[in-house]
Amino acid sequence: MSQILADAALALDAAASQAQAIPQFAPGSFDLPTAYAIQHASIARRFERGERLKGIKLGFTSRAKMVQMGVDSLIWGYLTDAMIEEDGGPVDLGRYIHPRVEPEVCFVTRRTIDAPLTALEAADYLEAVAPAMEIIDSRYRDFRFSLEDVVADNCSSAGLVVGAWSRRFDGLGNHGVRMQFDGRDVQVGSTGAILGHPLRSVVQAARLLHAAQASLPAGSLIMAGAATAAEALRPGLHVSCSIGCGDSALGCVAFTTQPGGH
Repeated sequence: MSQILADAALALDAAASQAQAIPQFAPGSFDLPTAYAIQHASIARRFERGERLKGIKLGFTSRAKMVQMGVDSLIWGYLTDAMIEEDGGPVDLGRYIHPRVEPEVCFVTRRTIDAPLTALEAADYLEAVAPAMEIIDSRYRDFRFSLEDVVADNCSSAGLVVGAWSRRFDGLGNHGVRMQFDGRDVQVGSTGAILGHPLRSVVQAARLLHAAQASLPAGSLIMAGAATAAEALRPGLHVSCSIGCGDSALGCVAFTTQPGGH
């Protein structure tokens, strides 16, 4: 492991564990493959402390965002058990630096994903789906970063809240999404914003894992990507997200925020 890679992984791990922002890396410090190597080395430090792999998250699931960032594929990061917050429970904002929340769809796998999948195969690898919210929290000052910076920082993944599981895959491509703070809408959108259909995220996840010579065990989570823009969190909020309506609805997921302290 190069010294640059080791130093960057250590700095990002310390920033996350201590909830203290660090400066952005100098432009051109490393390329995208090195950024993933930094991400993996940083997450490995968490595993050494006892955290367990729970799944993966996808980023840039919006085509417009891909064009904006000048990339032609998604980015991905790891989920660990320490990131999971309780549905309906309190979230200690002291664990984070400048947290934001975005509504998502979460899948859990029933078969190991160890090869590329087609769209027709994707659903056969899934056990269930649930409404979810991801808490993103860049470890860089002012929430500013380059593509390489954000990949090295585990794609800003910090926390997740997952609602009740169901087998309601029908209609998943165009469910209404409503995220509220204290009962007031802050983001409204559609699951169609996630690559046109959230199941396409599973196809892309399989492709990305294969390219990285990695696999995803059965029982793992896949956070499919944001359905809307993220909203900044502050103490004292009741945050909820509902996906769909009527008999085919996925349901609702929620949490409250507490001030916490570093």
